Amino acid sequence: MPRVTNSPDAPVLIDSPRPHTTVITLNRPERMNSMAFNLMVPLHEALEQVGADNDTTCVILTGNGRGFCSGADTSNDGGVPPNIDGLTLTGIASRAMATLADLVPAMQRMPQPVICAINGAAIGGGMCLTLGADIRLAAESAYFRAAGINNGLTATELGLSFLLPRAIGSSRAFEIMLSGRDIGAHEAASMGLVSRVVPDAELLDEALDLADQINGWSTQGTALTKRTMWAGLEIGSLRAAIEMESQTQLFVRLTTQNFEEAVRARKEGRPPNFED
Repeated sequence: MPRVTNSPDAPVLIDSPRPHTTVITLNRPERMNSMAFNLMVPLHEALEQVGADNDTTCVILTGNGRGFCSGADTSNDGGVPPNIDGLTLTGIASRAMATLADLVPAMQRMPQPVICAINGAAIGGGMCLTLGADIRLAAESAYFRAAGINNGLTATELGLSFLLPRAIGSSRAFEIMLSGRDIGAHEAASMGLVSRVVPDAELLDEALDLADQINGWSTQGTALTKRTMWAGLEIGSLRAAIEMESQTQLFVRLTTQNFEEAVRARKEGRPPNFED
């Protein structure tokens, strides 16, 4: 199985350009970071590795080159799924799909907020990958396509049928998934698929600035907000959501001095120093 390394030609790069923020970069630009197994397996490892890093409190996921991730890899040098020795064709197919299908849940499992800085194309599985992030920023060159339908398959893959309607509403999601058309960055922002659009040259700096802002708050507060938000998308009623929120809020309120520190900081005109 490929390992995540710091080599500049590694398929996935991990860098910490600012305190407490880690940038994970898909690094197969010659293939527009398509979803080859020799890229997706190291990506999964990187998500686990960074998620376990207690010094990292915010994560940025981006791509190298002119595309974020162009979806299915059609080359003959994309590698194979992990641990397939002795498996039949059916078993290999199941292992392959399971490897890709766990990427979005792996992003959601990370305790840190994940910002997706989308440079260029986010096509097919690449579009799905962006929806695993907690926040999406798009470069002006970014565009999205649910490409499964263009390839004679279904547009429903890697959680898209669940995540996209919740992000932009069912009518728009149906249109995007059934038409196979491209969605430009500004249209994506207008429908809420991304938070905002920034010039290409400013994309990573904007993402890093946003990470700095998030890192100024309580680590527990941001981690539990992320968990509660994702759980809320699957919860069955308003009452259940309020009950979950109440227990989470009480947990942080009663087990830390964060609230008292916030009050002191406001009185003293300084940023709070949350120690959780």
